[in-house]
Amino acid sequence: MAEEVILLDYWSSMFGMRTRIALEEKGVKYEYREEDLSNKSPLLLEMNPIHMKIPVLIHKGKPICESIIQVQYIDEVWPDANPILPSDPYQRAQARFWSDYIDKKTAGPCKALQRETGEKQETAKMEFMEVLKTLDSELGDKSFFGGNVFGLVDIAFIGFYSWFRTYEVVANFSIVAEFPKLIAWAERCLKRESVAKVLPDSDKVLKSVSDYRKNILGIN
Repeated sequence: MAEEVILLDYWSSMFGMRTRIALEEKGVKYEYREEDLSNKSPLLLEMNPIHMKIPVLIHKGKPICESIIQVQYIDEVWPDANPILPSDPYQRAQARFWSDYIDKKTAGPCKALQRETGEKQETAKMEFMEVLKTLDSELGDKSFFGGNVFGLVDIAFIGFYSWFRTYEVVANFSIVAEFPKLIAWAERCLKRESVAKVLPDSDKVLKSVSDYRKNILGIN
């Protein structure tokens, strides 16, 4: 098929959620293939030989890697429905800046929150709280990060919302109480069919991480 679209992903990946939301926003039909991250498929290794990680978007047989790049690609290839990036060059640059900020500042702390204990986890908690404070300030009183329109930065960050409960439980802190504006923003995002369809149940994420910590890492 000329327009064949395949997504190699894993259900709880907040990065893959970005790509799925973007595809849903555009009304693009695609084939979803769940990856076993402990036994990655030959197709994944072939399509992403550099990083060998999900998500991988395959369009017309060609791979596009890295979730934010995928979202921007989707916006360019299917420009008619629900623009994701602003038309104004400055606003577009700002959206890319904040999406990049989210990627650079969350990867380390979020991984440590779910995999570490003690001092390392406490450090990760403080780092993640600083990221949330910065994003909370950037959001301000706006409905979405770009103003009144759901866009790139919202897509970049909303997947983390499904992990908030997990971070709260495993690291013993409260995001909901500290950041009511971010929670209200997330609830607005969830009113969109694309987001509601893609985001997994928070309890399912928590159980998955708790099982991983207990069975793989030996952490109760």
